[in-house]
Amino acid sequence: MKRAAKYIIGVMSGTSLDGIDIAYVKFNQTAANDFQILNAITIPYGKEWKSALKEGFHLSGEKLVKLDADYGIYLGKTILKFIKENNIEKVDLIASHGHTIFHNPTENYTFQIGNGPQITAITNIKTICNFRVQDVALGGQGAPLVPVGDELLFSEYDYCLNLGGFSNISFKENNQRIAFDICPVNIVLNHYVAALNLEYDNKGAMASEGNIEINLLNKLNSLSFYDEAKPKSLGYEFVSETIFPIIDKFNLSINDILRTFVEHIALQISKKIESNSEKTMLVTGGGAFNTFLMERLQSHTKTPLIIPDENIINFKEALVFALLGFLKDEGKINCLKSVTGASKDHSSGVVYEVESSKFPFSR
Repeated sequence: MKRAAKYIIGVMSGTSLDGIDIAYVKFNQTAANDFQILNAITIPYGKEWKSALKEGFHLSGEKLVKLDADYGIYLGKTILKFIKENNIEKVDLIASHGHTIFHNPTENYTFQIGNGPQITAITNIKTICNFRVQDVALGGQGAPLVPVGDELLFSEYDYCLNLGGFSNISFKENNQRIAFDICPVNIVLNHYVAALNLEYDNKGAMASEGNIEINLLNKLNSLSFYDEAKPKSLGYEFVSETIFPIIDKFNLSINDILRTFVEHIALQISKKIESNSEKTMLVTGGGAFNTFLMERLQSHTKTPLIIPDENIINFKEALVFALLGFLKDEGKINCLKSVTGASKDHSSGVVYEVESSKFPFSR
């Protein structure tokens, strides 16, 4: 008997603070890679939300709890608006990543805001969230989580590279899916162009006009993180406490900072892959639109870079979180120990069901 398709909304907010990615996905359940992105949108953050999320790293106590609740309400209303505007009639569940405020697995914690009960209450749809916490509790990095999607949805590629706030890569090694964060990307590039009231460096045009500061490049490339054994992951802490202070000591023009950091990104990624014209690497995330970054990366490797259609570039992470929600709802593994370093494969995520209107006991 053919199983019914499931319709899931995946929601993602990345560290680059571009906005909320929402993907409405149909999983046909006939094969692992049998899916369709039926509708998708990126809703840019306004100045207030962008500022609030960026400052969340510095909050604690009641203010942080309030931000979690407020952001959950905002997500719930945004998702509900997406459903209504697109006349979506069937949603089996919402899978929401939330927005990462803290990620420090070496200290046994990771924290994503976006209160799940608020989303469920507003949309009246089952919501699954907090996908990273259980993995950290099991000794894992809590990241990256997207490689489960690489394994099930994009296995025809030798490498799957995502260029978002950070770069992460996944590939098969000894018949196991291996994945790890490589280096910061848009979280750094966007930070410096923000001083010019720009959201990002369009196609890498500013970086292409800059010059490499070799001493800065050498300093960045010598950071100990790059020699650490995998699995490993990065968070805003690494950028704010390590990357920004190093760059700011050099007092460079923004173009030169961008040029140097683009070269740093390209070099670090190229070191993690086999340079082989027979292999292929799928590239997704906002960084795939950075033409200059793509040129610099391709110059360092013979492995062809495959840029998919824009729906996959823009919404791969939202798609994969929809998949993680689907797997959790089915009671199937959605976190791989070979990827995160957890003590075991497991099914992660916290489920918030729609509350029944019936009182369970007779009166």
